[in-house]
Amino acid sequence: MAKRNLYLSNVSVEEALSNYFAALEGLLIPGFEEIHVEQSLNRITAHAVYARYCSPLYNAAAMDGIAVTAANTTGARESNPITLKTGKDFIPVDTGDPIHPPYDAVIMAEDLIEVDEESVKILESAAAWQHIRPIGEDIVAGEMILPGRHRIRPIDIGVLLSGGITRIEVYAKPRVAIFPTGTEIIEPDKAPKEGEIIESNSRMFEALVNQSGGEGLRFAPIPDDYELLKETIRKATTEYDMVLVNAGSSAGLEDFTVFVLRELGEVIVHGVAMKPGKPTILAKVNNKPVIGIPGYPVSAYLAYETFAAPVLSVLTGRCDGSPNTITAVLAKRLVSSLKHCEYVRVKVGRVNDRLVASPLARGAGAAMSLVRADGFCVINQNSEGIEAGDQAPVELYRSLDEIDRTLVAVGSHDLILDLIADMMAAGNLNRTNKTQETVYLASTHVGSMAGLLALKRGECHIAPIHLLDEETGIYNVSWIKKTIPEKEVCLIKGVGRIQGLIIPKNNPLEIKSIKDLGRCSFINRQKGAGTRLFLDHLLKKEGIESGSINGYNREAATHMAVAAAVQGGGADAGMGIASAAKALDLDFIPLGEEEYDFAILPEFLKLKEMEIFLDILKSSAFHEKLEKLGGYTWDKAGTVI
Repeated sequence: MAKRNLYLSNVSVEEALSNYFAALEGLLIPGFEEIHVEQSLNRITAHAVYARYCSPLYNAAAMDGIAVTAANTTGARESNPITLKTGKDFIPVDTGDPIHPPYDAVIMAEDLIEVDEESVKILESAAAWQHIRPIGEDIVAGEMILPGRHRIRPIDIGVLLSGGITRIEVYAKPRVAIFPTGTEIIEPDKAPKEGEIIESNSRMFEALVNQSGGEGLRFAPIPDDYELLKETIRKATTEYDMVLVNAGSSAGLEDFTVFVLRELGEVIVHGVAMKPGKPTILAKVNNKPVIGIPGYPVSAYLAYETFAAPVLSVLTGRCDGSPNTITAVLAKRLVSSLKHCEYVRVKVGRVNDRLVASPLARGAGAAMSLVRADGFCVINQNSEGIEAGDQAPVELYRSLDEIDRTLVAVGSHDLILDLIADMMAAGNLNRTNKTQETVYLASTHVGSMAGLLALKRGECHIAPIHLLDEETGIYNVSWIKKTIPEKEVCLIKGVGRIQGLIIPKNNPLEIKSIKDLGRCSFINRQKGAGTRLFLDHLLKKEGIESGSINGYNREAATHMAVAAAVQGGGADAGMGIASAAKALDLDFIPLGEEEYDFAILPEFLKLKEMEIFLDILKSSAFHEKLEKLGGYTWDKAGTVI
């Protein structure tokens, strides 16, 4: 009597997966290829992608109407209308037209009263930079467009092209050979006889592989012939990245798969404590993963999802999930018109078992907010909006699994947040079970004070801050104590960074200090930003009134946006950090070093995502990236106070 194939093990699913990944350590090496951006849909970025150009490339009209010099419209009102003449006081513009000095504002066509072919009348003065999209409003040259290990969506393709990216390096599609086995199986186009089974599992595997970003290649069924099966698997492991063998893994007299795999390579696991799916075989041949999958359809599907899919996810760089509709707490009040059903782009994270949605930019031209968003908060028609702290429906297009592995940062902006997010998304090898584990960082830039308030309300894990106590000269500590006196708060030391004036290359106006801001156009950071508080501190020391600075109330949400405005000629100077000036090849006048840190509640230090965050702050790889950016120190990075 022929010898039956008995199991050598009956290990748990967790142990089987851990042992298999341990055996494959160093062997699952993804390939990469460069392709045209137009062909990149659903592919996975090999590394972070940075914009080559700004979008818009120039200061552009955001409305149809006329371009004017705002100062020339001062005093206009219904009781005192002002008449403007074309060519002298204004020029007609359409949406998207360039705006050049001396014009610095656009008045919408519907707000004009036509006097004659040469003249119009206005009933309200224009504010500087109203209805103008400044250079780099959406995309700034040198800004990260996409992080590594990001699945490219249609909106990403549009933004990549807008940022001047035409070719992109992505994970190559791993080629997976799929072999159905068994003398009794036949192709679906043949009429089955007694004892014959129509083969369908391999087509399911082919679809699953293709859906997951691989290239599934299904071959004709192999009869129960030991030598033929051995030669087929041997050859396949020299030509393909992964091999799936369907059926022949159980205890039947003609179930040869495990014996073939032992002869050709190493069987790591045969027999898993799962039902259905027990006969699964996990092996490697020629340093390639080979998985023997049971023949029953439900067993086959569960074995694939449990063991083949995680291996394939490493080779493809993907982390797939299903869209979902959830209810989240709104981190910021949203006001909406009664006329429309509005879809507001949001970032979503789980903080203390609550899903929290942080709104992103709502402008129709802000395509990058689509790239950054996790989904949409839907405000129904006939609703005036949703209050902060209220629950709101959110349509996700990012999986809850990814959201649950996301650190939520709300507060001050810095380029290092993009670097950390990219390093976190690149994945790490878990030391205990050797499985690939990817975590994420989602940051919303609202300024240091707003970040501390978000931390106080339980709407984030981390609040990036740089707040100077003018009396003591110490950063952040006193502000934390004043803002969140009722809770214990930890401070993770981040980086020292140089704050100063970002100015055009070669300093054409010969600006030397903040005393010169009164004779140039300026762009500031938003209220509550630590950078703005630092500027106010310097102005106070010098006895300079903020009202004397042309553009003091003109706000930008990030340091890169400030740099883009200076580079594009929209401002002669702006307050920001040295790395932003360097990124856009601008000159920089240092005004002081500050401490950019992270406020956090103690319980969040236990999160595995936070452990990875801290490891990155302390890592030499991160410090090397800081050195390339310029303008940073990191001697205390990762220290917890």
